[in-house]
Amino acid sequence: MKFTDEIGRRRTFGIISHPDAGKTTLTEKLLLFGGAIQEAGAVKSNKIKKGATSDFMEIERQRGISVATSVLAFEYEGIKINILDTPGHKDFAEDTFRTLTAVDSVIVVIDVAKGVEEQTEKLVSVCRMRNIPMIVFINKLDREGKDAFELLDEIEQKLGLKVTPLSFPIGMGYDFKGIYNIWEKNINLFSGDSRKNIEETIEISDLSSSELNDTIGDDAADTLREELELVEGIYPKFEQNEYQNGSLQPVFFGSALNNFGVRELLDCFITIAPPPRPKESDIRVVHPEEQDFTGFVFKIHANMDPKHRDRLAFIKIVSGTFERNVPYLHTRHNKKLKFSSPNAFFAEKKEIVDISYPGDIVGLHDTGNFKIGDTLTKGEILNYKGIPSFSPEHFRYINNADPMKSKQLAKGIDQLMDEGVAQLFTLEMNGRKVIGTVGALQYEVIQYRLEHEYGAKCTYENLNVHKACWVETEDENSDEFKDFKRVKSKFLAKDKQGQLVFFADSSFSLQMTQQKYPSIQFHYTSEF
Repeated sequence: MKFTDEIGRRRTFGIISHPDAGKTTLTEKLLLFGGAIQEAGAVKSNKIKKGATSDFMEIERQRGISVATSVLAFEYEGIKINILDTPGHKDFAEDTFRTLTAVDSVIVVIDVAKGVEEQTEKLVSVCRMRNIPMIVFINKLDREGKDAFELLDEIEQKLGLKVTPLSFPIGMGYDFKGIYNIWEKNINLFSGDSRKNIEETIEISDLSSSELNDTIGDDAADTLREELELVEGIYPKFEQNEYQNGSLQPVFFGSALNNFGVRELLDCFITIAPPPRPKESDIRVVHPEEQDFTGFVFKIHANMDPKHRDRLAFIKIVSGTFERNVPYLHTRHNKKLKFSSPNAFFAEKKEIVDISYPGDIVGLHDTGNFKIGDTLTKGEILNYKGIPSFSPEHFRYINNADPMKSKQLAKGIDQLMDEGVAQLFTLEMNGRKVIGTVGALQYEVIQYRLEHEYGAKCTYENLNVHKACWVETEDENSDEFKDFKRVKSKFLAKDKQGQLVFFADSSFSLQMTQQKYPSIQFHYTSEF
């Protein structure tokens, strides 16, 4: 197979939504169609020892939520699909924002009863900022929920999307009969059977035929005809170009738990979703068809296997082919590295691959060379941009609870921070360590992982900080900057890269500081 054909058959996408809308369940069902797993483990039920295939960290199994993005790959109808299942919980939003830099398109999952939730709004706004193509999947139709048109309105208003339904529900909840597939012009009847072997779809190309009445009953048939007429009247026709440049979003209805409407979504997805896209670096735009390899690290995961203390850096390949045992340039260190066992994924199962193509995600064993946002190339010096650190919202001092284990604690904190779980700041005044996170649940995860993976115990102390801002100045020797450092000395810290950070204890004091020192800039993300 030619290099360009390999690129053309890759689809890399992320699944995003509010917690509990059913992302992980949808991921499982997609894998089911790809023949990657034989039966899907119900994500919530504790009776099944198996748990969800994509949630492999101990803490995820205990809570029934996803806390880290997992990478899964499978083949379907000759197309190689890479899924990034992201955590929905807002405390792990940063992981999700970074993952969005590595996908070519996105599926947004929405719960039929709850509609658009706040977390969905945040994530979708990030996608719109970057013009990522989105498909919307409205889930849990076998439960009572909002009217289909009401939901479509809500998606348009709250998320600012321009939608067009490609399938439409027949009834809902208790009366749910099935789905009319506008994209393929057929009906899929719902039997409430969640196993893989779903009965065949019934093709109905002519909606006015009596066949429709025989299939779903007179009332349902009349309602469906009216609704589809409305759909045609209100919503724009589907145009693939508009979808791919991010200005039109197709909508599908279904129930992931009952494996319903998922095949329609998948069949349409592989037809319309974009293959790997070009990406901007600091010097030029890089295209996937280029011969020379380039890629970037968007995630680091420590201890995927607790027995081995391994760290994996996840690399999204942007151009060229990545081959095993070939030296590549690490642009930040300016040194060549080669990798003897690059991994491809299926949740916690990994396989070693000899060659990978643009769009693929490869896991590289890392002994501490990589940070999030690093670029690897065949030799050209360029850096991919757009992976920021956000200003944390919660701050706590971290203290060692076991003096005998201070080395383990230091190593643990160091590795978890490289992974991007949270950010570490060191106070200038007394050298105390402060951990800043986007969400409070992070602290439990850090404490749990330090103890179980590094054998170190820690305790926290609250620290009253309103915002952490990265400080930038034109002239470090100016009197204004020196005065700022003297007056605010007890509010200053350094981040892991050694950049200066100012801890403002309230929004008022931040405003006062900005007014008093006009030549100094305060940034909310570290990538300025």
